[in-house]
Amino acid sequence: MTLDDFSQYARCRVDDYLTKNLGQYKPASDLQRAMAYSLFNGGKRVRPMLTYATASLFGPSNELTDASAAAIESIHAYSLIHDDLPAMDNDDLRRGKPTCHIEFDEATAILAGDALQTFAFELLSDSKHQNTTRQIQLIQELVQASGRHGMVTGQMIDLANVGKNINIDELEQMHQHKTGALIRASIRMGAISTGAKSEADFAALDAYAAAIGLAFQVQDDIIDITSDTTTLGKTQFSDEDANKPTYPKLLGLEGAQALALSLHEQAITAISPFGDAAQPLVELANYIIGRNH
Repeated sequence: MTLDDFSQYARCRVDDYLTKNLGQYKPASDLQRAMAYSLFNGGKRVRPMLTYATASLFGPSNELTDASAAAIESIHAYSLIHDDLPAMDNDDLRRGKPTCHIEFDEATAILAGDALQTFAFELLSDSKHQNTTRQIQLIQELVQASGRHGMVTGQMIDLANVGKNINIDELEQMHQHKTGALIRASIRMGAISTGAKSEADFAALDAYAAAIGLAFQVQDDIIDITSDTTTLGKTQFSDEDANKPTYPKLLGLEGAQALALSLHEQAITAISPFGDAAQPLVELANYIIGRNH
């Protein structure tokens, strides 16, 4: 299966699951329109792809894998809504379309983000899964990755350092929380959903996740200055204009590109024990450092 084929498979599977579970509460119809606008706005579904690719190492994907992929994407969509708000990055475009607070209004965007966050845990805690042990494990992974121990703290560090000079270790710590934590959870939740238990397997997956999580952000910083607004789907130079700390700013463009390549190599090495079964994860690592948007 090529990466394009796998992408299509993952997108269809997670989108079907999200659609089936989102529009089920009539009093929230207006809210759900804003939620759906941000959930289905053309994202690549990289995190669900990581969930399904990891699950495939240990067995066939199941409904808990679907719930995990959908929950991860819901958290990601909520984070982007809030990230774009005037009080945060104040962006007008997301994936070439008006951001949620521009398409609707600021209050609706805030509430849509809040609802998407809790929707993620609604999906994972549903009694229909009838596997409370795995469900609790999955919820714990997502809590750790998305809250004060992960993504939210990363965003706080980011906002607190606009216009300030920070060193490379501090920048890495920020991105380990802001981007890396949710990527790590995407991978670990794929494994947990199929019943994986080996500590050696999780150690290898964690090493892979750490490398591609950081590579993802390094590449984001690179394409913010090397791509254009149309290709990016958001305003070019947005990080530079906001005077945010980035890898090209600290390392230079060539230094940042070299770091991305080094992280890519680390990721491939980490999952080599899984052999040919890890090919989807290899292809995803290739995509992460090869993308221009």
